[in-house]
This record gives sequence, C-alpha cells and structure tokens, in this order.
Amino acid sequence: MSPHPAADDAAAEFHAFFERHYAELSRLAHLLTGEYDGADDLAADALLALWHRWDRVRAAEHPAAYARGVVANMARSHIRSTVRERRRITLFWSHHGDETLGPDVPAVVDVQQALRRLPFRKRACVVLRHAFDLSEKDTANALGISVGTVKSQTSKGMAELQRLLGPHATPERMRVAAVPARGGTA
Repeated sequence: MSPHPAADDAAAEFHAFFERHYAELSRLAHLLTGEYDGADDLAADALLALWHRWDRVRAAEHPAAYARGVVANMARSHIRSTVRERRRITLFWSHHGDETLGPDVPAVVDVQQALRRLPFRKRACVVLRHAFDLSEKDTANALGISVGTVKSQTSKGMAELQRLLGPHATPERMRVAAVPARGGTA
C-alpha cells in the first residue's frame, strides 16, 4: 500500500483526464494559434498547469471547460508574444535599409487560414461553437465571457468567414477544419 493513497488517487484521476482530453485540447490550441507544431506543446503546458491546480480543477463543475479556458488563455498569450516578436524583427530589419515585400496573399484561402485572420475572441467563439460543437453556455464558461458576447462574436466571426471564404463558410466546414489534417491524433 502506498504511503499517500490520496495522492495516488489524484494522479490516477489526472492521468485519466489527460488521456480523455489531450487530443481535443491540442486541436483547440491548433485552431486558435494556427500552428501544428506549437499546439501539442501548448496543450501539454496547459495540462501541466492543470496538474499544479488539480484539486481546484477536479472540484470545478466542468473540468473540461476549465481546461479549454486554460488553453484559450495560453493561446492568447502565445499569439500576443508572437506578434510582439514579429514586430521586433520587422523593426530590426527596417532599420537595416532592406526593402520589404508586400504581404504574401495566397490565391486560395482555406478555413484555417481564414480563422487566423479573425480577432482572437471571434476565432475562439467560432471554433468552440462550430468545430467543437459546444453550447453557447459552455463556450462562455470556457472563455470567461457572457452568453450574449458568445452569440455576437460567433455571429460576427461567421459573417467574416463568409466574406473571406464565400458561400462555402458553413459550420460543417468548421467541423472538418477541426479534424487533424496530419497523421497524428492532434
């Protein structure tokens, strides 16, 4: 018998949570950041943070929603950090007199590229509502915003996607975008 049975129970419970939700959290991170490589790391970082607060997480009414909120917050921080870094690089190179080219605009914009063009809150609402089929209430809980904000941001986000993608911007395409395009489970 282990000297700390409660700790063993918590570890086993967390392990089961990890197994159930890691792939979903990684997909969410990918759709929010637009990065495959960083999505697995972000999901792992979020789960590590959840482990450090496991007593609070497991006591939450909806631990998976809590986890989605942690991923969304970490994704937001990651995006902000990336934007700051790109600005620093641009500023650095602009002082060296190099000519910069205009933005590389692809001929065809797919759903994931269009999602990256949405502001974070709209993107998060659209992804959670349509790619993950969460209710308005669950989406609001995950993002820490009101149901009304979820409704308006989702509606505006879908309208922007419709404008970017044309008449094919449907919730079904959002669900398809949530399915991993590479061979892994993320």
